[in-house]
Amino acid sequence: MQASQLICGVDEAGRGPLAGSVYAAAVILDPSRPIAGLADSKKLSEKKRDALSIEIKQHALAWAIASCSAAEIDQINILQASLLAMKRAIELMSTRFAVRPDLVQVDGTHCPKITFPCVAIVQGDSKVKAISAASILAKVARDAQLYELDKQYPQYGFAKHKGYPTALHLEMLALHGVSPLHRLSYAPVRRLSASSQH
Repeated sequence: MQASQLICGVDEAGRGPLAGSVYAAAVILDPSRPIAGLADSKKLSEKKRDALSIEIKQHALAWAIASCSAAEIDQINILQASLLAMKRAIELMSTRFAVRPDLVQVDGTHCPKITFPCVAIVQGDSKVKAISAASILAKVARDAQLYELDKQYPQYGFAKHKGYPTALHLEMLALHGVSPLHRLSYAPVRRLSASSQH
């Protein structure tokens, strides 16, 4: 691998939650401006993620964030929606910054349908700095959406559980029914929406 190769790291956030969009980010780091502390976003505190997110946007050669809505997830399934969000992020980044990555490295086992060479790396968010950076941007963007949803639908407690199927979330779902932001194809939501129709 040449030192001058442009490596684009890609990761998503929000496959497990019952509500909200799935987010993906694409990042090409600048080798001359290293960022300390990059790691899998799940292993960092929210405060640390927020600080790193700002630093990544300032120092990276190129970056972009994209998403797929709950409705799209229901339509094409979460795996396909995750891959579509990744494709959108990569294309947005290459258009916005007018860059063509030499290689795209994606966290996981599947590559999105893109025109660039791509490899999937299991646990890539712990192994590849650019993927770590992408995981941080995607997670911060997704959390920001959930804080917004919390303002629109305060009864569900989105700011606390971020849409994940916690006991509190399931309790609020049972109490208040399904919101327009819930993923109807997910079993706990599907069960509740089916029982409310009887």
